Amino acid sequence: MNKPLRRIAIFCGLLVLALLIRDNWLQYAQADKLQSDKQNPRVAIERYAQPRGDIIVDGKSITGSVATDGTDLKYKRTWKDGPMWAPVTGYASQLVGASQIESIEDGILTGNDDRLFFRRTMDMITGKKKEGGNVVTTLNAAAQKAAYDGLKNRGKGAAVAIDPKTGAILAMASTPSYDPSSFAGILQKDGDTFGKLDKNKDKPLTNRALRETYPPGSTFKIVTAAAALEHGLYKGADEDTKTPLPWTMPGTTTELKNEGNIPCKNATLRVALRYSCNTVFGKVGADLGNDKMLETAEKFGFNKEQFTPVRSNASVFSDKMNTSQTALSSIGQYNTAATPLQMAMVASAVANDGKLMEPYMVSDLQAPSLDTIEQHTPKEMSRPLSQKNAQILQSMMETVVSEGTGTNAQIPGYTVGGKTGTAQHGLNNSEKPYAWFLSYAKAKDGSSPVAVAVVVEDGSANRDDISGGGLAAPIAKSVMEAVLNSKK
Repeated sequence: MNKPLRRIAIFCGLLVLALLIRDNWLQYAQADKLQSDKQNPRVAIERYAQPRGDIIVDGKSITGSVATDGTDLKYKRTWKDGPMWAPVTGYASQLVGASQIESIEDGILTGNDDRLFFRRTMDMITGKKKEGGNVVTTLNAAAQKAAYDGLKNRGKGAAVAIDPKTGAILAMASTPSYDPSSFAGILQKDGDTFGKLDKNKDKPLTNRALRETYPPGSTFKIVTAAAALEHGLYKGADEDTKTPLPWTMPGTTTELKNEGNIPCKNATLRVALRYSCNTVFGKVGADLGNDKMLETAEKFGFNKEQFTPVRSNASVFSDKMNTSQTALSSIGQYNTAATPLQMAMVASAVANDGKLMEPYMVSDLQAPSLDTIEQHTPKEMSRPLSQKNAQILQSMMETVVSEGTGTNAQIPGYTVGGKTGTAQHGLNNSEKPYAWFLSYAKAKDGSSPVAVAVVVEDGSANRDDISGGGLAAPIAKSVMEAVLNSKK
């Protein structure tokens, strides 16, 4: 072979070798990446080629699928009572993707999860159509309805209910909400609907129960009372706190004010919680100091993201504050901020004799055959209080409901503990405050099947009418009743 032909042959051989290397690189090293690339139309076509599996509440599907016309994507997602369940499920849209449980458990719902590989293989052999699995939640349908119905005419707000013994989330409502079915397809109208929701200043696509942090106001005094008991500042609920009136915050000339003419001078922790005395709990925070308050707050879950499995923003109790800043933070103001989930966790830990369980809302993942492929095991998260101190705090919270600011949460035949809160909002408290209520219900046998946190941002209410006891407590009561009735 002459020299020019040899060069051409070598060059062609190198081209073939490069092609083989590239082909193998794409088929093996890049296969997974290309298969999941959002720009690959085959991904969406395959995902929507069959009905998705369902999300289950109380043994019933709250989702479904419907055949589409005129597109390569054969099925789109549907929801029953979409606005009520959207904060739990999220959305699954052919156009904009998925969120929350619909996104996190997409592999199970589409049937693509590796744990379903054997099932997919058998279906290919037998010629059976591919199916998605199911996600079984911990939600209580009656409690979810009570929470959503209570909030939907109040403007913006959120509610979370937890089973204190397990950490199972029984309700998670957020308003304003949206119907995920309204943009589940891939047509122009789906894009228009999503665009309007996404730009809405009231943020209906946001799950306020997990993603909004609010000043918790006086509901945070539960954490402060726990810190006082746990660190030995006071040994019981009925010991005088030796709090002067007026009380000036250390290092300042500013008096910490109480709301109204209430008996806060030298008040006991029980009286101070009943009347929500800022001076008492501000002084408790100042006396304990930032380090001890921070330690207790973090045992309740502050300064840490929670995963339910949907991620919740971290609630905040700051470090390195001076004494007066610690005092303000200890009454739920200054930098202190909390999600509704976090405050439900606080109520839950108190109700569960000091044991805080990790919150979760997916109990089981099911194969298409309904066989369980994964089951959640409840897990203890921390012990913010001893059993003794938790029971002291329970007695204080029960006084709030029996004869204090939380009487609207009373339930005949049950013992209810609670704490109201009206949190300042805006520069120099210029905006309408947030109304909070934390509570738990205790049956005659001493068990506590439900703890609740509710926050209401009611833009339509008169400022003077906004209170945790007036706006939020009735919602918490209806949620607790729904859970209690389902236990009968």
